[in-house]
Amino acid sequence: MNKISKKQWIKFGIAATLYILFAIWMRNGWLFLGLIVLADIFLTKYIPWGAWKKTKNPSTRTVLEWVDDILFALIAVYFINLFVFQNYQIPSSSLEKSLLVGDYLFVSKLSYGPRVPNTPISFPLVQNTMPVTNTKSYLEWPMWGYKRVAGLGRVKRNDIVVFNFPAGDTVALKQQNPDYYTLVAEYGREYIHQNRDLFGEVLYRPVDKRENYVKRCIGMPGDSLSVRDNQVYINNSPAENPENMQYNYYVETDGSPITEEQFRLLDVSRDDRALASQNTLSYVGISPGATRVYHLPLTQKALRIVEKLPGVTKVVIEPDAFGGTTYPVNYNTGWTRDNFGPLWIPTKGASITLTERNLALYSRCIRNYENNTLEEKDGKVYINGKETTSYTFLYDYYFMMGDNRHNSADSRSWGFVPEDHIVGKPILIWLSLDKDRGLFDGGIRWKRMFRMVHK
Repeated sequence: MNKISKKQWIKFGIAATLYILFAIWMRNGWLFLGLIVLADIFLTKYIPWGAWKKTKNPSTRTVLEWVDDILFALIAVYFINLFVFQNYQIPSSSLEKSLLVGDYLFVSKLSYGPRVPNTPISFPLVQNTMPVTNTKSYLEWPMWGYKRVAGLGRVKRNDIVVFNFPAGDTVALKQQNPDYYTLVAEYGREYIHQNRDLFGEVLYRPVDKRENYVKRCIGMPGDSLSVRDNQVYINNSPAENPENMQYNYYVETDGSPITEEQFRLLDVSRDDRALASQNTLSYVGISPGATRVYHLPLTQKALRIVEKLPGVTKVVIEPDAFGGTTYPVNYNTGWTRDNFGPLWIPTKGASITLTERNLALYSRCIRNYENNTLEEKDGKVYINGKETTSYTFLYDYYFMMGDNRHNSADSRSWGFVPEDHIVGKPILIWLSLDKDRGLFDGGIRWKRMFRMVHK
């Protein structure tokens, strides 16, 4: 063995120190075995790690240099994406106007503490499906359980949060919106599985490979939450409303159209500029003979503006009946989108009595999120094969809602977000593109670029 130089010891000392700190942060003693590899790379060199550098063929050397650089870059991106931050694009209008369609965000994993991945072997920068090939971007073995390492803080009320879609554990690939469980309630499980040409393959996704959603955290663990006439209440007290919260309205005019300039003043995108169906007008208190009625999402500021526009004769909020089904599916709570709850949000260590209603509200937490078997036989409840009358929760849960309250599929539709689904916190908008405008006509929202994400 060659004599080990002082320079080698210094390099090994720096690398080993950083690696030990990482292993302590990960709280995984098995990682200390990696010190053996580091010792060989920097000191003993029993394995010829850099043997390719000695090749005398210039072409081979160039190719191997490129391979080495690409592998290093992929590994670096992989670890940054897992433990520091990831890029995220706002795909829908559920958080308008706080976050806009076309915003590109840096999502901090450190804000709430990064998760150790459930699927450690996966392709970086791809959530669950490889482009072009449409195959899985990850291997299902090894599969690790939930563990979150220390971060800078915890989820707080009114935080904007990126999380894995809880109801995305099972997916019908050709129809992912609405979610699989809503499809089952509408069509039946057998029909979905027998009609793959319509619904596609049905597959399971581990937690960290479910689609990323972004919403506002309205309800915290242990809260009792309700919505009454569109106002959220937490523990019977009115909750703080987001500054740019929106609802859908029917706007009747005297027949004259709302102009492009007026739509821009209202800050309504082209995708949201819909004319109301004549079939719905009688349900909202507008005469079916009205010649022009718009169906628009409006903030309170935009509502005040539209009411004063010339030609506008009537403005009516969208009825509660248009809100669709609410959580939990297949159980009649009597709740609606605009009048929801009261609903208690589970907190770690709290116990509930297993009544018929509680099973409807919390069976998904018990079975799907906390990985228990749950059966009902002859009026008795069995969890993991044992008869029981109560259950103690293992996780904290959160209730998420969009600021665009009438255009957001959120916890009112699919229920709670478990703590192990929390991904991170958006901290910076680094790019914002408006697809309704040309590149030199406001297509780049310069005022939003490199702006911190605020509540």
